[in-house]
Amino acid sequence: MSAPTQSTPSNPDQFVIALDQGTTSSRAVLFDHKADIVDVSQLEFKQYFPKPGWVEHDANEIWDSQFSVLQRLVANNQLTPEDIAAVGITNQRETTVVWNRRTGKPVYNAIVWQDRRTAARCDEITELGWAERVQEKTGLVIDAYFSGTKIEWILNNVEGARDAAETGDLLFGTIDTWVIWNLTEGRVHATEPSNAARTMLMNINTGEWDKDLLELFNIPTSMLPEIKDSSDDFGHFSFQGKEVPIAGVAGDQQAALFGQTCFEKGMAKNTYGTGCFMLMNTGSQRINSECGLLSTIAWSIDGKITYALEGSVFIGGAAIQWLRDELKFIDDASESEALALKAHPDSRLVVVPAFAGLGAPHWDMYARGAIFGLTRDSGQAEITKATLESLAYQIYDVLHAMQKDSGINLSQLNVDGGAIANNFLAQFQADILQTPVVRPKVLESTALGAAYLAGLRVGYWTMKDLTKVREVEREFKPAMQPEIAERMIARWHKAVERSKEWVEADV
Repeated sequence: MSAPTQSTPSNPDQFVIALDQGTTSSRAVLFDHKADIVDVSQLEFKQYFPKPGWVEHDANEIWDSQFSVLQRLVANNQLTPEDIAAVGITNQRETTVVWNRRTGKPVYNAIVWQDRRTAARCDEITELGWAERVQEKTGLVIDAYFSGTKIEWILNNVEGARDAAETGDLLFGTIDTWVIWNLTEGRVHATEPSNAARTMLMNINTGEWDKDLLELFNIPTSMLPEIKDSSDDFGHFSFQGKEVPIAGVAGDQQAALFGQTCFEKGMAKNTYGTGCFMLMNTGSQRINSECGLLSTIAWSIDGKITYALEGSVFIGGAAIQWLRDELKFIDDASESEALALKAHPDSRLVVVPAFAGLGAPHWDMYARGAIFGLTRDSGQAEITKATLESLAYQIYDVLHAMQKDSGINLSQLNVDGGAIANNFLAQFQADILQTPVVRPKVLESTALGAAYLAGLRVGYWTMKDLTKVREVEREFKPAMQPEIAERMIARWHKAVERSKEWVEADV
């Protein structure tokens, strides 16, 4: 992979800031030249569930929280514009914002990637015979997960939105675009391929918006952002009267792949965030999955696209938040490990966290969460243990499909994300996969990838630098007998099958 075109090299005494806009919180992370974290500022924001299966965010609250943590990070570290080499942005993908280009105000709440309201519309599109064409153009399956049907829903259901879009007054963006627009005070309306590839509107073979898909969803071209490289110039934001460059952008999971330095074909990582997402670098050519995975774009540098296979698990760390917020088993996510270790060793409880349907490799929009195997002595510890185990089982399914599609058997799984700091989960993942799990020193691979892309653009780092700085914190090796793992996986698959098609298509 070639290095991006660089401007004048930056001072290594400077820092790079990564803005990490996630599904449940906004963060700003300060990295030094050794790629070590100097400081982190984080702020959670509200989740809205107006109807069963609907998930929304207040787009203004997203921006306010993201800008607040940036301001806090700058103030806490007494940074001046001269201290900042560049800013990178990474974000929750697929989440859809539509706003008025003149007022800058959203016409509706952001519809989150987890939202299921357009599932029936996706069924209609499939019945019209679009499945093969969509897969060929976008690498995606037709699912409510992606942005296309979300935009269409807003235009069709928000009063005046369709007319405003037709007159050129409305803009669309995934969250990267929304943050860039606000950070540049409306001067830049742009995205990059790893995010654009998740809209179900971009042709990943050409790297451009697809005319046929725009016509299918009746989305005006004028709404769409410019597609730039992932390591590129995305404008500047004003800080203390001076301008700081925004120089790198990537969707959260592709940013994590880059942050894990998975630069070569066949290298893979899994991120345990709100969802769990496994990506494998497939190089300059896309691999079409026959096992329910997605072909997607990893990044684009100097106009050269790198592709990836992806398995998307909708509910990962969000299941631990469910234990905390809805079931009230714990006060903090970090307490889940200790509680799980108190579970009865013979418990055979299985939790299927299909709160937003099932993603790869099952792709069932109508599956719902379930607990199987409850007995009279099942308690908080057993449910917590089974919930943590469900993350590992879902990754097993994705990895099995990925190895079958690619013909590559992974010698290890690189992991990152907040949930994998849980040692119980990390060890169970290695046991179920019967494969070593390697956890890096810096778990913030998503933010690190955005920082890397920005730093490369301004000459703060070179590609050679990046391969030197990654450090391993711990390796978890399989300790479970293979036959035991096989029995547990079989029980998991039995539970998954019983959770499928739980709700009707119109619900």
